[in-house]
Amino acid sequence: MLDNERMDVPELLESASLLVPEETATENDITVQDIWDYLAHDEWEVALGLLEELGDGRSIPLAFWEKLAEAAEQLQLERSAAWCHWRCAEIRNGVIRADLTLRLAGEGRRTTPISGAGVLRPMWDIGHLSPTGERAVSIAALWVENMPMLEPGRHATVRLVPLTPSHWTHVQPGQQITMHEDRTVAGTAVVLEVHRPAAMPRG
Repeated sequence: MLDNERMDVPELLESASLLVPEETATENDITVQDIWDYLAHDEWEVALGLLEELGDGRSIPLAFWEKLAEAAEQLQLERSAAWCHWRCAEIRNGVIRADLTLRLAGEGRRTTPISGAGVLRPMWDIGHLSPTGERAVSIAALWVENMPMLEPGRHATVRLVPLTPSHWTHVQPGQQITMHEDRTVAGTAVVLEVHRPAAMPRG
């Protein structure tokens, strides 16, 4: 656990920015140097958002996201804080990006939208069987990219953080997996990318 209790927002953001490789830039060519300019003018919320963009690189350390999460909480930016905590979980447990299509409201149990902010922890059929030969499901939390929620019948790119990463080591891009909230199928997803936990060797 980081000793962030005595750090205020600008210190947290400055500290996080020092963890970004110097050559890193956003799609709009924003760099750490630009972020320092925003920090100098006390534009903390802008600096936080840009640091989140810079954090898309795979080499960003866990401490970066922990500092941003603390800063977002102090700024009372709930979704931003949730996203930074989510990215911490991705580094610890790995992440699977997938294209998910939910079943229509009349076809499945769910009739309401699912939250996009990592609240839901559905079960997933990823091909495992129990000792008796029945389907065995694995749990992974769900974040919907670029959408606050996902309606039944709609599809979106999602990020899955496995509760037990070792269950997911065989999952590969192109594989089809199914989402369950009970025994029925709630949605179908095609795996796009697989990123192993930071502590595990990459295949």
